[in-house]
Amino acid sequence: MKRLLLLLLTSVFLFPVFSNADEGMWIPMFVKRLNYADMQKLGCKLTPEEIYSVNHSSLKDAIIQFGGGCTGEIISSQGLVLTNHHCGLGQIQEHSSMEHDYLTDGFWSMNKSEELINPGLTVKFLIRMEDVSKQINDSLINSNGNQLSEEERQMIIRRISKRIQDEAVKDTHYDARVKSFFGGNEFYLFVYETFKDIRLVATPPWGIGKYGADTDNWMWPRHKGDFCMFRVYTAPDGTPAEYSPDNIPLKPKHHLPISLGGVKKGDYAMIMGYPGRTNRYLTSWGVELELNESAPTIVDVRTKKLDIYREAMDANDDVRIKYASKQARTSNYWKYSIGEIKQLKQNKVVDKKKELEDRFTDWVNLNHNRREIYKNTLGNIEKAYKTLSIYKKADEYFMEAIFQGSEIIPLAYSLQGINNLAKGKTKDAEKAKASLIKKIEKHFKDYDLQTDKKLLSAMLSMYYNNVVDSLQPEEFKKIAHKYKAGQTDAGFDKFVKKVFKKSVFADKEKLLELVENPKSISKDITFKLMRSFINNYIVSQNKQVEANELLNKGNRLFIAGLREMENNKTFYPDANFTMRLTYGRVEDYYPRDAVHYKEYTTLKGVVEKEIPGNWEFDLPAKMKELYETKDYGRYGDKNGQMKVNFITTNDITGGNSGSPVIDGEGNLIGLAFDGNWEAMSGDISFEQDLQRTICVDIRYVLFVIDKFAGAGHLVDEMTLVNLN
Repeated sequence: MKRLLLLLLTSVFLFPVFSNADEGMWIPMFVKRLNYADMQKLGCKLTPEEIYSVNHSSLKDAIIQFGGGCTGEIISSQGLVLTNHHCGLGQIQEHSSMEHDYLTDGFWSMNKSEELINPGLTVKFLIRMEDVSKQINDSLINSNGNQLSEEERQMIIRRISKRIQDEAVKDTHYDARVKSFFGGNEFYLFVYETFKDIRLVATPPWGIGKYGADTDNWMWPRHKGDFCMFRVYTAPDGTPAEYSPDNIPLKPKHHLPISLGGVKKGDYAMIMGYPGRTNRYLTSWGVELELNESAPTIVDVRTKKLDIYREAMDANDDVRIKYASKQARTSNYWKYSIGEIKQLKQNKVVDKKKELEDRFTDWVNLNHNRREIYKNTLGNIEKAYKTLSIYKKADEYFMEAIFQGSEIIPLAYSLQGINNLAKGKTKDAEKAKASLIKKIEKHFKDYDLQTDKKLLSAMLSMYYNNVVDSLQPEEFKKIAHKYKAGQTDAGFDKFVKKVFKKSVFADKEKLLELVENPKSISKDITFKLMRSFINNYIVSQNKQVEANELLNKGNRLFIAGLREMENNKTFYPDANFTMRLTYGRVEDYYPRDAVHYKEYTTLKGVVEKEIPGNWEFDLPAKMKELYETKDYGRYGDKNGQMKVNFITTNDITGGNSGSPVIDGEGNLIGLAFDGNWEAMSGDISFEQDLQRTICVDIRYVLFVIDKFAGAGHLVDEMTLVNLN
């Protein structure tokens, strides 16, 4: 027991022995101790303090969390932000209309007064991070000598974390979050400063920013100008503030200089950003569940959704604009899941996991003390997955087809507050009304009723035909029986017609009137359908509580054991949307027999891919003119080429979109935006020989801004280096 507590209370950041320095999403505050020698060998000339410092300006001060799931960087002394086009697509779409189609045509503010306001968009700067593992783990020691249940453990972690967070931001305008690492063996505090006045500055047209769209997504070679620009504004005193015309551009602690020197094979490349989620410590049972249940469900449901979206978008320009961001969000993870299935099998990830588990079992059995601690670890994980596998497909279909399928059901869920208004249970009725009206207006701004009818019918049909009867809501089964939904191709069409005819959630004006004069919505046909699904899902989750607790404990012990077993190896934690650093090189690769992919692409390849009139490959006429005249200015290379994208060996994942690619001297050389098809299993198992990060060359970004858009004033406010 004492040995178990010692293992769980100790942070095992050991000194590194690398087989490949490019793998790893490293915590920046440990760079000096863990990574610096290897970074220097690859070409890094910065000191650890210049990368991460709490007391002095450093690279970390130019890196931001952009919105809810991307990264961005500050590239001027006036708060100019660079991130990916697909990260800003929601804001670009919100500002677009038939009169101002910024999606198709792009947008370029020629002065600050033309920049566009984005209510709700925020960016966060990391102020500092701190290891609080001892504070929390000391609190997890049971004074009676008994092991804590997982529920007790989580309650204690939440209580101590809140206390740490509150103390960290006391008397400041900062916010804080304690997050767990290594399966709950370690804990770190992150303190952030959040800014709320973020304005759209520039975006290239669709034919540059989304060039290649779904066909090229996750693929190399790539030819995409995946960037857009925003600006951070502050109150006159430099503190965060809501939008005001009196606000001023942010004066950052650090902004990234931009290199015009270009990149070549073997060059050092470092990426800092906010990777969202990896599962590198997932066991074979978890991989099999992903392969057999989760990923195939995502592919099936989203394939149908995308077909419905595309038909509607191709038929109507207004729908195209309204659904552009929805289509892009849906298609990204759809194609990811297709690639993940293929590469998990191709790269034999289950076999690799089983081999590691066999080694772990042998290691445990060699020592009595280890057997006492870890003997049930893998068995408990397997047992947990046997239970979870019963419900996984039904849960995935609920999330994909019902809760994220059509829009009328989630709308009903988001407007449940109408019932509280009707019952007089809302403390501030006017504030609650304003919030509900805002949700309604936002929903119907980008909504097409006929498209949603098709979606609801298709999604209900998919759920009914793919989820086992015993796991479906009783109310839903009655509906299916009444309308004979499973017996015809039309499926739920008749029922859906009734929903959209009778439900208040299909009519904007009726909803607004209902908010002003609240009445219960409990008997509404959509509301009843929504509640039946939600209640059914809650029942499902309750049946999985014990299995999830068993799994969490098993995973925590498995990771602790792995770190003890391989004590000559430096471990990095899974991504969890906290700042990480990864370093590697610009490098080509050989994906399969007789195929070689070089490390960069050029504008020549962009033109070669063009398909006039095709929504994925329709290149703007001016870009073709610039190619024909070779009018690249100072952004072309010495061989007369305009390089567009390049690849590196860096280790990234979702959330790193928009992350800066930085050279050995701290200059911006590119913008990370994707991974490659051959390594789509990389979130679960890093593919040492195949994994690549796809980046847009910063010189192409500047070329588009300056030569294509004529917005050279934006380049003028940047700090350019390596001009020769």
